[in-house]
Amino acid sequence: MRSAREVFTAISGLIVGMFVAVLSGTVVSTSLPVIIADLGGTQAQYTWVITASLLATAVSTPIWGKLADLLDRKVLVQLSLVLFTAGTVIAGFSTDTNMLIAVRVVQGIGVGGLMSLVMVAVALIISPRERGKYMGVVGGIMAFATIGGPLLGGLITDVWGWRANFFVGVPFAVLALVLLQFTLHLPKPQNAKVSIDYLGIALLAVGVSALLIWVSMGGSQFDWDSSTSWVLGIGSALVIVAFVVVEFIVKEPIVPMSLFRNRTFTLSVIASIAIGVSMFATSVFLAQYFQLARGATPTESGLMTIPMIVGQMGASIIIGQLVSRFGKWKGWMMLGSVLALIGVVLMSTLHYDTPFVLVAAFMFVLGAGLGMVMQNLTLIVQNDTPPQQLGAASSGVNFFRTIAGTIGVTIMGSILATNVGTYIKDGLGAFVPKSPGEIEALKSLGSGNVPDISTLPDSIRRVVESAYGLGIADAFIVAVPLAVIGVIAIAFIRNKPLSTKNSAEQLREQAEGSAIEVAGAEVGASTGSIRVVEDGGRVREQVR
Repeated sequence: MRSAREVFTAISGLIVGMFVAVLSGTVVSTSLPVIIADLGGTQAQYTWVITASLLATAVSTPIWGKLADLLDRKVLVQLSLVLFTAGTVIAGFSTDTNMLIAVRVVQGIGVGGLMSLVMVAVALIISPRERGKYMGVVGGIMAFATIGGPLLGGLITDVWGWRANFFVGVPFAVLALVLLQFTLHLPKPQNAKVSIDYLGIALLAVGVSALLIWVSMGGSQFDWDSSTSWVLGIGSALVIVAFVVVEFIVKEPIVPMSLFRNRTFTLSVIASIAIGVSMFATSVFLAQYFQLARGATPTESGLMTIPMIVGQMGASIIIGQLVSRFGKWKGWMMLGSVLALIGVVLMSTLHYDTPFVLVAAFMFVLGAGLGMVMQNLTLIVQNDTPPQQLGAASSGVNFFRTIAGTIGVTIMGSILATNVGTYIKDGLGAFVPKSPGEIEALKSLGSGNVPDISTLPDSIRRVVESAYGLGIADAFIVAVPLAVIGVIAIAFIRNKPLSTKNSAEQLREQAEGSAIEVAGAEVGASTGSIRVVEDGGRVREQVR
C-alpha cells in the first residue's frame, strides 16, 4: 500500500491542474463588468461571455469522461490542461468581446476535461476507502479557488488591471504539466478497438447548447412567447430525446443508459442537481449581495466570503479524513445535505441590514453542508460502478451538476431582476427628486443597468440596497425545494461499504479472471471435458 506522501506525489499534478482551472474561472468574475466596458461590449455580449464557457464545460464533460474509458487517460488530462491554458492566455490578449467569447469556449472545453479526468485518475490510483481524505483535499482546494477567486481577482484588477487575471494561472498550469509528466502513472484502457459515438456527441452538443441558450436568454434577449423561444425550447427537447435513443443502440454510448439502472448513480445525479444549484448560486449571488445590498467593494466582498471558504474547505477536508479512517459515509452525507438545506433556508432570509455575524453563520452552515456532500457524491458513485464505466459515471454526476447549476442560477437571476425592479419601484413610488444627482440616479435605475451603489445619493441608495437584499433572498427560495429533494435522494442511496481496492486493481483482477476462464475453456476443449459451475460457486468437470 502506498504511503500518503507517495499518493500525494502521484496526484500532485492533478491537484494543481484542478486548482488552476477553477481559479482561472472565478478570478475573472469580479472584473467582468470592467472587461466588458473596456472592450466596448454590450449586455448581450456580457451574458455570452459567461454562457459560452458554461456551455462548453457542460457539453464536453461527459465526452471527456467517455474518452477516459477508451483512450490514454494521462494524455487526455494533459490535452485538456493545454487547451484550457491556451484559451486562458489568448483571452488575456482579447481585442474585442467576440474574441473573448470564442476563447472562453476553448477554456470551457478544457475545464470540462479537467473536471472529469481528475476524478477518474484519482479513482484509478486510490481505493474508495482511502479516497475520501484525498478527495476531501481536492474538494477543499476547489472550494478555496471557487470562493477565494473573486477576492484575488478584485485585488489583481485594482493593482495590475483586468488582463493580469488571465495570466495569473499560467505558472501553475506549467507546473501542473511538469508534475503530470513525471509523477502521474495510469493504466491504459483495455479496449482493443476504440469506437467513438460521434452521432451522440453531435446530438448532445446541439441539444444541451440549445437548452442552455433558451434558459439563459429567454425573457431578456427574446420573449418567452416568441418564435425564437419556441424553436429553441421544442428543438432542444427533440434533439435530447434523439440523443437518448441513440445512446440505447450505439456500441460505446457517451452516456450509457445502463448507468441509470444503478440506484446509487440515479439518486446521486438527483442529489448533485440540488447541490449544483446551491453551489453555483452562492458563488454568483454572494458577490452581488455584498456589493449591491451592502455597498462593499469587490475586494471587500471577497473578504466577506471567508466564512463560506472556511466552512466548505474545513468540512471537505475533515469529513474526507473521517470517511477514510472509519469507512462510514452515509451519516456524514445526510448531515451535509441537511446543513445545506438549513443554509439555503437561512440565505433566503437575508436583508440588506442583516448583521454580518448572522450572514457569516449562514455562509458557514451552507459551506459546511456543501463540503460534506459534493466530493462524496462522486466517491460513492465510483464505489458502486464497474471500473469499465468509471469515466462515464464520474463525468455524468458532474455533467448534471453543471447543467442544473446553470439553469438554476439563470432562473434565480431572472427572479432577482424582476423582484429588484418591483422593490425599487415600490420604494421610490412616492419619492420626489430634489437635486440633479437624484434625477440622474433615477434615470440610471430606469435604464435597467446594474447600479454603481457608491455613486447613488443616500436618499436613493438605501432603497436600492434594500431591494437587492430582498431580491437575492427571494432568489434563494428557489433552491429550498431542490435542497429538500437532495436530502431525500441521499437518504435512499444504498449504504454500500467502501471498497479497499482501487479501480486499476479491479480492472487487473477482471482481466486475470477472464484469462483464467479462457485458459480453462481451452484446456476443456483439448481434454474433452467441460467445467460446470454449481450453486454455491463450486466447480466440477464433466467428461463429454
